[in-house]
Amino acid sequence: MWHKSVVFFEVEILDAKTKDKLCFLDKVEPNATIGEIKSMFHKSHPQWYPARQSIRLDPKGKSLKDEDVLQHLPVGTTATFYFRDLGAQISWVTVFLTEYTGPLVIYLMFYFRVPFIYAPKYDFTTSKHWVVHLACMCHSFHYVKRLLETLFVHRFSHGTMPLRNIFKNCTYYWGFAAWMAYYINHPLYTPPIYGEQQIRLALIVFLFCQIGNFSIHVALRNLRPPGSKTRKIPYPTKNPFTWIFLLVSCPNYTYELGSWLGFTLMTQCLPVAFFTLVGFIQMTVWAKGKHRSYLKEFRDYPPLRSPILPFVL
Repeated sequence: MWHKSVVFFEVEILDAKTKDKLCFLDKVEPNATIGEIKSMFHKSHPQWYPARQSIRLDPKGKSLKDEDVLQHLPVGTTATFYFRDLGAQISWVTVFLTEYTGPLVIYLMFYFRVPFIYAPKYDFTTSKHWVVHLACMCHSFHYVKRLLETLFVHRFSHGTMPLRNIFKNCTYYWGFAAWMAYYINHPLYTPPIYGEQQIRLALIVFLFCQIGNFSIHVALRNLRPPGSKTRKIPYPTKNPFTWIFLLVSCPNYTYELGSWLGFTLMTQCLPVAFFTLVGFIQMTVWAKGKHRSYLKEFRDYPPLRSPILPFVL
């Protein structure tokens, strides 16, 4: 009786910049994954933990996925890979919790008019305009929702991101929160021009879009089983808020935009409008990227969908 012998691989890992040999792995199983190779590499170079490593077939090529299997890659039994250091990494959850807690706390400091923000006579005074209190409730609700979603709803396909991102993200969110809060809670703030009707309409838009955004996040979570990285085409569910999937690839961004348009209408405040515009530009970039990857990955992807705005963008 003949036994089929296993052909082991030899793996060498070179520095993508200098082409210096960093590591040689002998007798690697053909069904070893890139994730397992990263762990082996980590043993010989403890400073580069797996999340920090980018392993690629070409020095300037794309990073291989952790689940890629050695024998399925276009390499011979002596495989050469190139390593690039991604820099210090931090978990997505930590980044999200930090960048969302900041705006919540900062906004409330302006709302309660803590000392050294406005003139001393206004310390711990409250606004006479009810829209200011409503805006504070809406802003706080938005960021509490985001924090709870980070903890209990989102499933991240990547565990980490570069540490430098936390400084960039926090500057953006914290800075805009302070800028908006300063004007909305200012003692000289004036309510919207069309008064109560404008505020009520804005509140309806804001709440509708917050529920929509949450509905999409739950639908996306349910697409991905716990612990897996499988990607599927998102489709509308029984929840009417998800029916927008018929027309848009990233309705979570559509609803997010709607929420901030509602908040802009409610406060009639220029910094809020500017934050909404900048957010819209950034979300459009993300939505177009996601839309492109859907089209590339799924041949049967619904042709009617746009990235973020139905039939427009």
